Amino acid sequence: MPTFNVDPQSPTPIYAQLDRSIRAAIATGTLAPGSQLPTVRQLAVDLAVNANTVARVYAQLERDGILETQRGVGTFVRASPSPQATREHRERELRALIQRFVGDAALLGFTLPELISQLREEEKK
Repeated sequence: MPTFNVDPQSPTPIYAQLDRSIRAAIATGTLAPGSQLPTVRQLAVDLAVNANTVARVYAQLERDGILETQRGVGTFVRASPSPQATREHRERELRALIQRFVGDAALLGFTLPELISQLREEEKK
């Protein structure tokens, strides 16, 4: 069973850290299709987080087509995520990345036109 990590001191919310940790385990093959995840309660105890947080992450990953729950059996990595779910997840991750990027750049005093100009320069390289 893979170990998922969350850092309570991180400014990133626990649910986002756990979501990324599970997705990374799947992407790297640490969690193979068909692998069973720990129960919500067990993972909450292991990570010392609220069970509702784990349940929220599992539910989102199930909506995204990455996990599937078999009532009375457990939660498993889907054999193959649906293309729609994968596209929606990629779009959501890109939006979050852009928001962080623009926010960090604004803190450093950069304007959106400056960022766009620099991105276009990077694209030419």
